[in-house]
Amino acid sequence: MTSPDPRRGVPPHLIILSSCAGLVLTMIGVFAFAALLPAFMAEWDLTNTQAGWLGGILFAGYAGAAPILVALTDRIDARRVFMAGAFLAGVANLAFALVADGFWSALVLRALAGVGLAGTYMPGLRVLVDRITAARRAGAVPLFTASFSLGSAISYLVPVLVAELAGWRGAFTVAGISALAAVAVIGWMPARPPEQPEDSGAGALLDFRPVFASRPTMGYALGYVAHMWELFAFRAWIVAFLGFAAVLPGAPGTGPAIGGAAGLLAPGVVATWGALVAMACSIGGARIATRFGRAGTTQVYMATSALMALVFGWLAGLPYPLLAGLAIVYAGLIQLDSAALTTGAVETAPAGRRGATLAVHSLLGFGAAFLGPLGFGIVLDLAGGRESMTAWGIAFGMLGVIGLLGIPPLRMARRSRHGPASVPPAC
Repeated sequence: MTSPDPRRGVPPHLIILSSCAGLVLTMIGVFAFAALLPAFMAEWDLTNTQAGWLGGILFAGYAGAAPILVALTDRIDARRVFMAGAFLAGVANLAFALVADGFWSALVLRALAGVGLAGTYMPGLRVLVDRITAARRAGAVPLFTASFSLGSAISYLVPVLVAELAGWRGAFTVAGISALAAVAVIGWMPARPPEQPEDSGAGALLDFRPVFASRPTMGYALGYVAHMWELFAFRAWIVAFLGFAAVLPGAPGTGPAIGGAAGLLAPGVVATWGALVAMACSIGGARIATRFGRAGTTQVYMATSALMALVFGWLAGLPYPLLAGLAIVYAGLIQLDSAALTTGAVETAPAGRRGATLAVHSLLGFGAAFLGPLGFGIVLDLAGGRESMTAWGIAFGMLGVIGLLGIPPLRMARRSRHGPASVPPAC
């Protein structure tokens, strides 16, 4: 039987379960637009560049808000930050369901949803870490970070299933209600003020200079930039790419409805399988990296994923089931380095600056998560449009080049000498 947490008398398994469930509930709307992208492009007559903006603007909202919201967890209980973020995410998704009618209204509401995500993901990690003992973190934190991938998988599947019955407005309504439910899922937890940094003066909250001065920390953070660019461009566009490949002349007919849920190999379902595989790869990749050297192993992961990207876009003419399988493999390869990169940044964080380190890490990483989908859409438009295999090949090739650029910064991390992980893998 699990013993209660000696800090607060609350069974730790309830803290872990609630933290993971709260994160998943807030994420149902995160990739809803990507899952339904072909339908939105047809209904709103979007260009690829506009679709890229809408696919990435959520992460621009995240990147803009993260420095304040995540650093704030060094000053106030992260539970309060999470609840506010989940409420905002819920309202933004409900508003999308009610009033979104084209590019500009969708752009604003998706950006607000990104601010909500900034208040839930890394602050949610702090909610968990601040309420369990160090001995339990080795098992608990990977479960929480894996919940991000689980939430991503559900965010592809649930909106597609709901849209089949109630349209895309119904899908975003469900996403909004789920995020609001997360407020209660986290809100019951006992208060837990964070440990204060030594320089806890009023002006120190947004002083990120100690983080930027740490070469090992910044090595991991800059590697994370390349990882997030590739990962979120892939997640924003994979459904549209598979939809394109499924209807190519001569492609073996699997009959997946574009944006629909018909069949185990429908584009949205394939994206779901890929996110589930990514969840396992994130945990497994972090464990291997810890054993064999985090920075060096992560460089190998990034090179492998980048090489896959360089060829993946040119494979649209393959039999669709084979292409779908490769998409799932690629989804796993991208995620191998995710947890290792964030763990490395947290391990090397300056004393008392864990929240500030996560803030910088999030700002840079999710800034790239915004630019990745947008850059992908721009390349598609410039290279011939989404009906051109050449355009898809060049766009995915761009992801490979960006992925390779993440390898050199990790040299700074490889030169560092730091001990065992103070916080287990985070993605």
